[in-house]
Amino acid sequence: MNERRHPDWIKVRAPVSPEYFRTRATLAELKLHTVCQEACCPNIGECFGHRTATFMLMGDVCTRNCPYCAVAHGKVRPLDADEPRRIAEAVARLGLQHVVVTSVDRDDLPDGGAAHFAATAQAIKAAMPSARIEVLVPDFKGALPSVETVVNAPVDIYNHNIETVPSLYRRCRPGGRYEVSLAVLDHAKRYARTQGRATLTKAGLMLGLGEARDELLQVLRDLRAVECDILTLGQYLRPSRDHLPVVRYVHPDEFAELRATALALGFRHVESGPLVRSSYHAWSQVP
Repeated sequence: MNERRHPDWIKVRAPVSPEYFRTRATLAELKLHTVCQEACCPNIGECFGHRTATFMLMGDVCTRNCPYCAVAHGKVRPLDADEPRRIAEAVARLGLQHVVVTSVDRDDLPDGGAAHFAATAQAIKAAMPSARIEVLVPDFKGALPSVETVVNAPVDIYNHNIETVPSLYRRCRPGGRYEVSLAVLDHAKRYARTQGRATLTKAGLMLGLGEARDELLQVLRDLRAVECDILTLGQYLRPSRDHLPVVRYVHPDEFAELRATALALGFRHVESGPLVRSSYHAWSQVP
């Protein structure tokens, strides 16, 4: 298939709602970054329209350089100690009931930014006690104390993306390791349980990078083996010609089949579709 032309099922409406512009203005005023904007998410209009945004901590420059990702790579800045307060203010202003917080990778920091995640979750809870908090965290290079720092914060959902199948890690995610990502999700679940916490775990994958179906199904089984609760499956879309090409476009029917398969494996909730991203419909995934 000619990659220059997306198939008919990959279409979104231009964002025009008043809530979209209000959300964007609030984020700009408070000098906050969102993955919605930095990663060129196709669902930005829908999510901003629902007054939902995935806040991106610790700047807009990443210490890793994954060839599928639109976030900039290069020299990072020192942490902004006031960022948690400003995010909490944005949450309160927008009246958010489900807040997603993610970050760039910050391998330059001893804890990978775990304490900054925890401080942000605490600030949000203080400003909006009724808000449910979801964190989409990096792998912290497998440092389990960093995982525990985040789990000990007032976090309801611990999300870490697997991204792709193991055989494609060297090409697609050279800074990460499949086994480390699984171990992070496993430890988050087990540690939360020892603390008397019912923290849900969540993971996501991009399809269309060249994965084989049997590999993909094995990843789903691996995720259930570490008791992952929520799964997102979406189509990889090339941000620019400098990024990895799309190997194939996965038809919506196949996404529907994969959703049924994943639910049969025991996932509590599955979002599966061409335009699904990690925090797509996140507000509806937990009762």
